[in-house]
Amino acid sequence: MPVFLSIVMPAYNEEAVIEDVVVLWTNLLTAHFPTETTRLIVVNDGSKDKTGAILDQIAPKYPQLMVVHQPNGGHGNAVVNAYRQAIALDSMYVFQTDSDDQFVTADFDKLWAKRAESPFILGHREVRFDAPARLIITRILRLSIALIYGTYIKDSNIPFRLIRGSYLKRLLAQLPTPTPFAPNIFLAVMAKKAGNNLFDIPITHKERLTGEVSILRWKLLKVCIQSFRELAQFRLDLGKKVAALRQPEPVLN
Repeated sequence: MPVFLSIVMPAYNEEAVIEDVVVLWTNLLTAHFPTETTRLIVVNDGSKDKTGAILDQIAPKYPQLMVVHQPNGGHGNAVVNAYRQAIALDSMYVFQTDSDDQFVTADFDKLWAKRAESPFILGHREVRFDAPARLIITRILRLSIALIYGTYIKDSNIPFRLIRGSYLKRLLAQLPTPTPFAPNIFLAVMAKKAGNNLFDIPITHKERLTGEVSILRWKLLKVCIQSFRELAQFRLDLGKKVAALRQPEPVLN
């Protein structure tokens, strides 16, 4: 049976908050879609703490919860794996968020309300609670995208996005291999260049109260340089990638 909506999230070392986040999003699924088949797909990216064990322990309590364990491959790898799991379930809609409890479920409605107007909808963190270095890198990447691709996206890597399942399948087919460090940027760029209105809907971003940021200081600079190189290389293939995406998507209710 096809799944109406899959919420997907990567998880890494979030033992202090993972159960709370699962409760929040499964409650949303139950409240909003009581008669539909829905899933919350959590990909445990080789966590070194008790995240994986907690997910396995609570899974029987939450019928919508689907737990996937993988060796540590990084956030982007886990996101793509989660997307592919959702596509394998023939999900009509796929919503991606993070497991660190920095977003509020109420903002889901803002994106959901636009689902008939675009197959790819982004939020953007109007006020962002992240380390100063991360904020600087975000601005650099935003300018890089504008320079390389001639397009402006407020928050291209945001883990708060709603994508029509059929369109996500087409996007993933155009994603470069091996998986880039920040695949969500590539998906957003392709969707925007293919002519979609991403809406860039302002959403709430909360201060991180648990866990730890895995990429800081020089490692952050290193991955920023890596992402810039990947984006520049992808520019050579963007034209044919976008051409494959320009066929109109069917309008869904």
